[in-house]
Amino acid sequence: MSSSHGKPRRRTFLATGLGAAVLAGVSRPVGAAEPSAIEKANMDVVERFCAAWPSHDLEKILSFFADNGAYRMTETMEPAKGREAMAARIKTIINNVDRFEILDTFARGPMVVNERIDRFSNFQLKSWHGVGVFFLKDGKIVEWYDYTIVAERA
Repeated sequence: MSSSHGKPRRRTFLATGLGAAVLAGVSRPVGAAEPSAIEKANMDVVERFCAAWPSHDLEKILSFFADNGAYRMTETMEPAKGREAMAARIKTIINNVDRFEILDTFARGPMVVNERIDRFSNFQLKSWHGVGVFFLKDGKIVEWYDYTIVAERA
């Protein structure tokens, strides 16, 4: 369990379970600062944006974006750039959204990352579990890119 120099190896520490338990219990890096006022405001914008989807109100949803915004629905799709392209992309799913269930959110400067489960009805997917990465400027979403963890087909 020790290296040839008598010091414990990191791999051994983690493999014992003790290391894994210690790491699992740390929800925030030691010494990490609380979110700044701007980060909190950006997280609030993203949370309100996600909460707006069940309204099926396209204009309300688009109001969270900058005019030159971009939206990439999944990592395999090209981003829709600009208000008209984003509206067209959002229209393909908006009426099938039941809710966005946010599991975790954090911000670093203008970036907000959230882990979500998006729930759908009358759609090819029953649910989508993934991570959204948002870039905000002046309280508006400039870029929203989603990355899939797992999708459950209907």
